[in-house]
Amino acid sequence: MIKVITYGTYDMLHYGHIKLLERAKALGDYLIVGVTSDDYDKTRGKINNQQTLMERIAAVEELGIADEVIVEEYEGQKIDDIIKYNIDIFTVGSDWKGKFDYLKEYCEVVYLSRTEGISSTEIRSSMNKLKIGIICDDSDSTSPVKFIRESAYVNGVEITCSNSDIDSIEKVDDLDTLLRKVDAVYIATHPKNHYDDVKKALYAGKHVLCEAPVCLKASEVEELFSIAKKKRLVLMTGIKTAYMTAYERLVLIAKSGQIGKIVSIDATCTSLKPVEMYGEQEIISNWNTITEWGPIALLPVFQILGTNYKCRQIVSLMLDTDHKFDIFTKADFIFDSAVASIKVGKAVKSEGELVISGTKGYLYVPSPWWKTDYFEARYENPENNRRYFYQLDGEGIRYEIVSFVKAVENQSSISLISEPVSVAIARVMEDFYSENVVSYIN
Repeated sequence: MIKVITYGTYDMLHYGHIKLLERAKALGDYLIVGVTSDDYDKTRGKINNQQTLMERIAAVEELGIADEVIVEEYEGQKIDDIIKYNIDIFTVGSDWKGKFDYLKEYCEVVYLSRTEGISSTEIRSSMNKLKIGIICDDSDSTSPVKFIRESAYVNGVEITCSNSDIDSIEKVDDLDTLLRKVDAVYIATHPKNHYDDVKKALYAGKHVLCEAPVCLKASEVEELFSIAKKKRLVLMTGIKTAYMTAYERLVLIAKSGQIGKIVSIDATCTSLKPVEMYGEQEIISNWNTITEWGPIALLPVFQILGTNYKCRQIVSLMLDTDHKFDIFTKADFIFDSAVASIKVGKAVKSEGELVISGTKGYLYVPSPWWKTDYFEARYENPENNRRYFYQLDGEGIRYEIVSFVKAVENQSSISLISEPVSVAIARVMEDFYSENVVSYIN
């Protein structure tokens, strides 16, 4: 019996896929089809699949062409599979010609010509694009530029205009006019303006991706999510770390019990800008430490331990108490059976690491943990330690955009950052701005 194996993503299965699989089956007696996982696709630059892995597997199985369907999950698996399944022929489309010649050492390699004019990429690109407008101000000039740059890697998105001067896109001074031109908005204004900006966009019938914190009061976040639900709109919290593959896996491992019961989380996020560089205007217009770094540091705390902490303490070093401009803040939380601590700073430097401690071991993410592509699970016996590596492109922003686009297309309110987590983050912001709950250090 001649065994044949081939691999592919098979997103939005089309006639070209079917013809290729039929020709692959004709090469032998038994066909194994490897469907690439989402994680492995990310390492190959495919970040915008329209269907989940299970949907893609089901589509291939329903054709009845493959005798067996497997999942391709890592680089080098092709050699392992060829040996494991005693493969005689490896085949793939001719657009990969020469790429897999190294497999000739293990089996025959056949490149099949593809059906001209048909590809999943072209199908995705031809779909109606989600027109996104950018609402920003001078308090955050880098996020909009990065957002535009990373959107170029995402199919089905068109950044059309902004209320600010940004190269390559139209400037629209009037916000009402901007909202009429788009289907959705990315909001990167100062946090004190988020409530009004998000509310206006939602009432205009637009989907919203808003940089965290969504608001500075928990009740306002709850109100905005309620409006979004009633209008069947997507309101998504923007924290790019949440959409990184390594971080997603970190949270899953922490929740799975692999390091035992979680008893402590310590998260540190800092950047260093000398105090003397903060003028009065910068203090008024720029994000302070708690709003810039706080949501990121709080993310693993609330996603892993939950949002129902029993008590908390916030201590800050203030540069300007009138404008509540902190340059360093430490917040401690006590849960029923765990504790957590975050340290954030804009004019104070520390090791930006994340440590999640459990009863069997701990997870360690080196600095800068919020941009991680790597973390470790460490145990009492070093022989049990394990390192995890994942592809990271675009600081997670392009993955965040993909998630937003998919949510809009599927009319889904499900997000990697849940409403309760967004509300809990806002509650910490609210506590910070309340005069009677924050201690100051001189």
